Amino acid sequence: MNLAHWLARQAQSNPRRPALFSGHDCVADYAAFWADARAVAGWLAAQGVRAGDRVAIYMKNVPDYLRVFYGIWIAGAAVVPINAKLHAREAAFILADSGASHAFASPELAEALPPTGVEVPVVSVPGTDFEKLRNHAPLPQIVARLPQDLAWLFYTSGTTGKPKGVMMTHRMLMSMSLCYVSDIEPVSGDDTTLYAAPMSHGAGIYNMLHVRAGARHVCPPSGGFDPHEIFDLAASFGRMHLFAAPTMVKRMTEVARAAGLDGEGLRTVVYAGGPMYNADIIEAVDHFGAVFVQIYGQGECPMDITALSRADVADRSHPQWASRLQSVGRAQSAVEVAIGSPRGTPLPVGAHGEIMVRGDTVMPGYWRNPEATTKTLVDGWLMTGDMGFLDKDGYLTLQDRSKDMIITGGSNVYPREVEEVLLTAQGVREVSVVGRPHPEWGEEVVAFVVGQFDPEDLDALCLENIARFKRPKTYIALEELPKNNYGKVLKTELRARLS
Repeated sequence: MNLAHWLARQAQSNPRRPALFSGHDCVADYAAFWADARAVAGWLAAQGVRAGDRVAIYMKNVPDYLRVFYGIWIAGAAVVPINAKLHAREAAFILADSGASHAFASPELAEALPPTGVEVPVVSVPGTDFEKLRNHAPLPQIVARLPQDLAWLFYTSGTTGKPKGVMMTHRMLMSMSLCYVSDIEPVSGDDTTLYAAPMSHGAGIYNMLHVRAGARHVCPPSGGFDPHEIFDLAASFGRMHLFAAPTMVKRMTEVARAAGLDGEGLRTVVYAGGPMYNADIIEAVDHFGAVFVQIYGQGECPMDITALSRADVADRSHPQWASRLQSVGRAQSAVEVAIGSPRGTPLPVGAHGEIMVRGDTVMPGYWRNPEATTKTLVDGWLMTGDMGFLDKDGYLTLQDRSKDMIITGGSNVYPREVEEVLLTAQGVREVSVVGRPHPEWGEEVVAFVVGQFDPEDLDALCLENIARFKRPKTYIALEELPKNNYGKVLKTELRARLS
């Protein structure tokens, strides 16, 4: 089933229910939301877009994002959301690799896009062309799609330094949405979801379950994360759902305490995307109450591997409450979770190994990348690359990432892509990038460099080629990088030097 039917049903049953908001201002009810999305679909069809084509969204968080999103689905195409924080060159790579036929972009992002080597028409949103587009004749009906058809092509950086496209199907996203209702909480038309994190990622991927329920969708005027703005909107709307990285939760607690705010109107804060320290979540619960839920997922199994319930997050009476709080919870309803050996053989309870997942929310593979797919999907299991263990009660604890990914402020940074940029600098012979703990951002990027270099020159090089958040905050000069007998750089030793 094409998930655009969830929007159609709300427009039929609750046409006057408020749907899209820019801050406090309602800009569309469900009837208008549906009409605008159908107009987008009609325009796309007139441009030759057909079922299975890919259409990209390179936009900041605004209500038009959802109008475009559902217009693409109504036309039978797949959405390719691109993080608005990415460098224009990184966005251009995704446009080319996905084979996107068209793109919608915020004006300043559209202007910065370099040539991709293929012709990709870009519509600026907002803009004159988009306003004309909204008046286009609507598509008569939703283009039919099968459960296994591509719905969302999500690009996640890989250890090779080049992003990989994760293929998310309509079945995956439907199962994920229903798991939220089953494993986390029911959602109704009285609820509100706030997009304070990028809609290209976790915050946006929860939009479907809120559309299905007829909830309100609020984009903050700032377009991003501002704790004061969040508290103001939560108090105004009530029953507010929010997806946040752990660093965002910590910042919210600090601001609320300083301003004497209690988080009135916050119903649920789902946190994920990086390590949450027990002291930080205990402090948050003490201040805001039992509004926090943790989920663990990956692009390859979006938002749907495990969940730590609000009861578990808030509990301080169970004998194992502290260890459970350090965990990421229990398996969600649509998946099996196991711990495997290096060969993918399931291990007994308590054993330490690689976390493996299988079920309806696991991807069918990477876009046009059979080699990576074969390495990641083994005998029906998704090999997550994360290490951990399961206890006798089914709680999963993450210990480390087998891949050397850095998570800073909830955003993923893969060292290889930073290293490849730095190695193009004149005088730089070797580079190794690692993460260093940071009290506010979780981790910060640090580069160990062998050769002659000027930090300002390396900064400029990074800003020309990759997103700002991936730029190293510190450059440390070494005579040589520590290596083992096989010539592999010992990143564990570099991290030890930092500590």
